[in-house]
Amino acid sequence: MDNPDKPLIYLIVGARPNFMKAAPLIRALEERAPEIKSLLVHTGQHYDYEMSKAFFEDLDMPDPDIYLGVGSGTHAEQTAKIMISLEKEIFDNRPDLIVVFGDVNSTLAASVVASKLMVPVAHVEAGLRSFDRTMPEEINRIVTDILSDLLFTTERDAIENLRREGIPDEKIHFTGNVMIDTLLTFADKARKSDITERLGLSDRNYAVLTLHRPSNVDVPEVFDGILEALAEVSKNIPVVFPVHPRTKKRLAEFGFLDKFSSAFKTPPAERGILLIDPVKYTEFLALEMKSLFVLTDSGGIQEETTFLGVPCLTLRNNTERPVTLEVGTNILVGTDPHRIIEESAKILRGEGKKGAIPELWDGKASHRIAKIIKTKMEEQK
Repeated sequence: MDNPDKPLIYLIVGARPNFMKAAPLIRALEERAPEIKSLLVHTGQHYDYEMSKAFFEDLDMPDPDIYLGVGSGTHAEQTAKIMISLEKEIFDNRPDLIVVFGDVNSTLAASVVASKLMVPVAHVEAGLRSFDRTMPEEINRIVTDILSDLLFTTERDAIENLRREGIPDEKIHFTGNVMIDTLLTFADKARKSDITERLGLSDRNYAVLTLHRPSNVDVPEVFDGILEALAEVSKNIPVVFPVHPRTKKRLAEFGFLDKFSSAFKTPPAERGILLIDPVKYTEFLALEMKSLFVLTDSGGIQEETTFLGVPCLTLRNNTERPVTLEVGTNILVGTDPHRIIEESAKILRGEGKKGAIPELWDGKASHRIAKIIKTKMEEQK
């Protein structure tokens, strides 16, 4: 039976990116702070449990201790559902600390509820800013950081952002990037994946595409322009496109599926854009590490490609991860079709951006965080 005097912390996850960030911290807390009881709380923000179970298994994560099952909805509906459900759990169990990850609605909801109930909040991946408040994620980041007691940053630019917003230095901890901890843990498994063979792809002879941001896929003119540019790029190299559920919905709604002759099939991909269903984390990691380059609007993929040394073209006008531009392999190309084609052509000519690995992206971030959490719990006794 657990010691009732054990400190209790909740680790809140709600969407796929959170799973990759929570997995190494769960393991680090077990190793470095076994005297702390950690409960994994899955809000069910993006997927029901049966769908997300595959992600948990792929990352060797334990089943959630608490599953809220809030489902989808508008930002307000979803955030409200999480707050109502989570408030009851906190009332019932009175955790000593809430740990939140990234910038999804679950992160915002948990930080607001915990703060109102006087439960300290720790934010993993704090201080990232795109300086674009039309992005819902930017609002989530800013509010969460204001309410957090422990702010764990992935890069030094994030520290300066927090200082400008008035966060005191004693709350800020430069710990590195937990996403890289996960990448390193599963790199060997990814290398052994046969996904490229199944898709008829050869190493360094294809590109990878991901698109999911509303600004790209919810506006028909923008989405169409991106697809036209990629159709041009794919005349010279196959482009494999694991399609996010909201993106797949928009492709059908806008009549864009007609642009693809082999949608959601897997023929040998000598040329063209190959649409496939979403894949497991380790399979996607395999696609990234074996590709010639990646095109994306995802923040996490900008980080992964930088660590892997794979050129990345980000289909956005800004990024909350400037270290991937300053140090890494990332280039912002926006949504201008000519720029997408031009930068892709440079990579095909062997002129892709070379980068380096940012400071403290060494696979030990989760252990640094666990050590700080352990100290915090000892101070609260």
